[in-house]
Amino acid sequence: MQLNNARILLTGATGGLGQALALALAEQGAALLLAGRDPARLADCVVGLGGNVQSLCADLTHPEAIETTAAAAREFGVNVLINNAGINAFGLYESQNWSAIQQVIMTNLLAPMQLTHALLPWLKAQEKAAIVNIGSTFGSLPFPGFTAYSSAKAGLRGFSQALRRELADSAVEVVHVAPRTIATALNSDAVNALNRDLGNHADTPQAVARQIVQALHTGRGERHFGFPERLFAWLNGCAPGLIDQGLKAKLAIVKRHAAQR
Repeated sequence: MQLNNARILLTGATGGLGQALALALAEQGAALLLAGRDPARLADCVVGLGGNVQSLCADLTHPEAIETTAAAAREFGVNVLINNAGINAFGLYESQNWSAIQQVIMTNLLAPMQLTHALLPWLKAQEKAAIVNIGSTFGSLPFPGFTAYSSAKAGLRGFSQALRRELADSAVEVVHVAPRTIATALNSDAVNALNRDLGNHADTPQAVARQIVQALHTGRGERHFGFPERLFAWLNGCAPGLIDQGLKAKLAIVKRHAAQR
């Protein structure tokens, strides 16, 4: 897709990746409708980008916000939807409050599905359109301490694959990207300490944003970012028992950091 003609709805625009992605897309000449929950940070994003940029304050875990956002997207003439909004919740599953687990599932899976559902007839009517779902390596490599998050991101990947196949005879591309850890404020101190102990690599938001822009250009259906994470994700699909054993050896480290969160 040629982004200089794109009109993009970007959710989660005030987060670390969202801000970097908004800048990268604006540099490509795209018109942007930025959605987020913090009106002050949204205003800062718009001022910093200039050009054809508008904003909408919305919490997409509420059904009425889905309808408001979809209506604003249609008025803006959107032909690209980027489902980027997401939250994390590190901790052992049995120790987490159900409300926190539910919020992770709603934000990372149900809200993107609902917003896509609301906009799909509009997007199918465009000459060319795209839906980009921002997943995670943990969607293909579920990880202890991130059970709810991994479940939501695995669901988002399955949603992306099924929808892409359902829309194969349309002009709507469905792209799923799966970054590894991104160095943003989404990671708590406990998560950062865990990553250091495990030797996990983290990419900058700017580096991930560039890869997402490239994925949009090529229209390739699924992209995993980062090595060796994408190798482990592939191996988990082929021989999950090997990953089970590998992660079992790291479980004591995960539990130690989960207890300190």
